[in-house]
Amino acid sequence: MSHPLYEILSLLEKEKLWFRVDRHRDDTVMITVTVVGERLEIDVFEDGHVEFSRFLGDEGVDSDAKRLMDLIAQHGREQDAP
Repeated sequence: MSHPLYEILSLLEKEKLWFRVDRHRDDTVMITVTVVGERLEIDVFEDGHVEFSRFLGDEGVDSDAKRLMDLIAQHGREQDAP
């Protein structure tokens, strides 16, 4: 039996889904899958267990530049919070 990381990657490739692989922690590999209206963040741990988060959206488009700048500033401040 192969490691779940390779099983997930093989299935994503078979289904022709766009994904990227990142490493943000020492003990996991994150696979981010993007499809219309949804994003999955899949964490595959060294020991083989898998956790994932699902983000749903309406794909709405906003062109308010001030709102964009406010969102960026807001999230930047959240990173600095104790």
